[in-house]
Amino acid sequence: MATKEYAGKTVNVSEDGYFTDASQWSREVAADMAKEVNLELTETHYKVLEFIRDKYNTGGSLTIRSIGKSGIASIKEFYKLFPGAPLKKATLLAGIPKPASCI
Repeated sequence: MATKEYAGKTVNVSEDGYFTDASQWSREVAADMAKEVNLELTETHYKVLEFIRDKYNTGGSLTIRSIGKSGIASIKEFYKLFPGAPLKKATLLAGIPKPASCI
């Protein structure tokens, strides 16, 4: 396990950079992390990240389809919000451990 510093906070991360302790997340930490993947977070980004965190905290299944059905962003919008590898980027920025579905 390693540590990284975001927004003045030291967080525990895996070798892939995913949080190992989801309680260390904050909006400020996410905004600082987003700079590493060339994103500037909007309120819609935060709503998606909070949806992902809620799914994680309640043990719900997290898929691109579930995000599309959330009413926050369509699947097409989700891909625009987190270009490249949307679920991988979004879960990373949401401060949760790497989902099994992310290779």
